[in-house]
Amino acid sequence: ERVVQEIAATAESHAASAQQVSAAAEEQSAATEEMSAASSQLLQSAERLRELFAGQISIDVTSAILKRAGEELRLGGYSPKTGRTYLHHCRRYLRQINKDPMIAKAEDIRRYLLYLIDETGVSRSYYDQAVSAIRLLYEKVLKSPARFEDFIRPRKEHKLPTVLSREAVRKLLEAVGNLKHLAILMLVYSAGLRVSEVVNLRPEDMDEDRRLIRIRGGKGRKDRYTVLSEVALRTVRNYTEKHPVETWLFPGPDPRRHLTVRTVERVLETARLKAGIPLQFSVHALRHSFATHLLDGGADLRVVQTLLGHSRLSTTQVYTHLSKEKLKRVYEKTHPRA
Repeated sequence: ERVVQEIAATAESHAASAQQVSAAAEEQSAATEEMSAASSQLLQSAERLRELFAGQISIDVTSAILKRAGEELRLGGYSPKTGRTYLHHCRRYLRQINKDPMIAKAEDIRRYLLYLIDETGVSRSYYDQAVSAIRLLYEKVLKSPARFEDFIRPRKEHKLPTVLSREAVRKLLEAVGNLKHLAILMLVYSAGLRVSEVVNLRPEDMDEDRRLIRIRGGKGRKDRYTVLSEVALRTVRNYTEKHPVETWLFPGPDPRRHLTVRTVERVLETARLKAGIPLQFSVHALRHSFATHLLDGGADLRVVQTLLGHSRLSTTQVYTHLSKEKLKRVYEKTHPRA
């Protein structure tokens, strides 16, 4: 009986212990649930903080990516103008997708390009620049070229450039009252210069003896020579005699820097309005007019190609569609009803 009592007491003791263990387990389970809930709340708070500060983080990441892209552009020998254009497109793309570009998928890029076409209505040339810039971003900066393998280029538009008549050019130049501004526009038209080329001219680039102008680092970073006409030379001489120059032929307000392209565009617009020319055009139209008027006068196409600095003859051939005098002569000579 004593043994039975001892066994019963031991069982009761074990039962009490089991209850204590069970109660402890329940308390631990409750504590675990509380900790889990607290962890969930912390994660939610962290996510909210991440969303709140996503812009700041994005700015830091974007700055680092754009800095690297700028370095790649300089190493690749891109011109400063092209570099600025590509960085603009990269910055706009990163801002629009609003996520780390390394986790962006090909579909994200596709949606962005469709956004440019459908919602912003950009030109095909702008779209083409965006494709080139984003391709460089993934291939050279992020080292992830596979995302871009399936994207195609848009079909190129075949628009004819704007060309002024000889009379319109005369009226435009006569409307320019400032000697410096006249020299700039005179050189653009008489030598077929790009606006970026004329503002970058230095006094030593004017070869007066050979009647040539040396163009340094033109489009594609190519040097070339083009013609310096007698009337343009006289205009430049008159300008430099009254306004001596040093580093730049056409310095800006700060003599250490050349005049800006935007300033030349404003000069042209002011002259256009003063001359009463209704057609809107850019400085580049004077370069188009230079080529077309040469062809009108019977100049050889390859000579015009050399003067313009075109790598391919096909680029120059567009002006054959604009040479009305030449087309008229061929028509009158060959058409039976002319």
